[in-house]
Amino acid sequence: MIKPDQPTYFEAQQWASFCLKTAQLPTDSARFLLLGLSRLDQTQLLIHYRDSLPTNIWQAYQQGIDRVVAGEPVQYVLGHAPFYGLELQVDPAVLIPRVETEELVDWILTDIPETAPVRLLDVGTGSGAIALALKHERPAWEITASDISTAALRVAQTNADHLRLDVSLVHSDLLVDVSQQSFDVIVSNPPYIATSEKDVMDASVLDYEPQTALFAAHEGLALYERLAATVADYLVPTGRLYLEFGYHQGAVLQQLFTQTLPDATVTLRQDMAGHDRMLRVDMAANQR
Repeated sequence: MIKPDQPTYFEAQQWASFCLKTAQLPTDSARFLLLGLSRLDQTQLLIHYRDSLPTNIWQAYQQGIDRVVAGEPVQYVLGHAPFYGLELQVDPAVLIPRVETEELVDWILTDIPETAPVRLLDVGTGSGAIALALKHERPAWEITASDISTAALRVAQTNADHLRLDVSLVHSDLLVDVSQQSFDVIVSNPPYIATSEKDVMDASVLDYEPQTALFAAHEGLALYERLAATVADYLVPTGRLYLEFGYHQGAVLQQLFTQTLPDATVTLRQDMAGHDRMLRVDMAANQR
């Protein structure tokens, strides 16, 4: 397909889709990038489909598609990604927020009464996605977010400032440097991929997303084992821990937390695709 000189929005997207299809990449990135660069929503894009694409956007669009064809995730090209109704800055210092993690946020919000006073810790916050989404939905909650990466914390702080959400950020390796106060809720989406899984992963993830936020030792279970051994010291007696994990890790993690915290109630939850994806550890459900 010949690249148009002064395309309409529709013609530009057609060209981009052709480039992506030729490169055997998902063509939905063509629309996502066009929406992001034009700052239009889906309905507005349809309305403007037959209008000429402004020259500056067309130039940026061509450059962006070239980067996506080369393997770079479209969210990094744009510099931002959606999460739970928010727009978050993202760069290669942080993982791109996934829709599965929105389901973890949903579970917490559904579980805990809106009027309950809550002190919450998000461990391994990355871009701040979970912490900021919860703070946006529950402004009265006192929320702390930690990460081992100073670069990730800078991104999270930028997002918190931009969204005007008051979240405390702490540099910490899991719970090591978190002040030993008692939280009502601790949530974490830690690195959980085994290095043996690299062969089946998308090249764009391996080449661009931060390795330390993806992989963990002991078949991806190392950080869960550390949390299981220490988390009780950071929760109130009726506190809860919420975790996201890989689709095949549910059974072993349920066993791990049941054995390590025998007085707690451990519950698995499936994602919309039907995979075990989340776990809740209720420290003392019978005390409620």
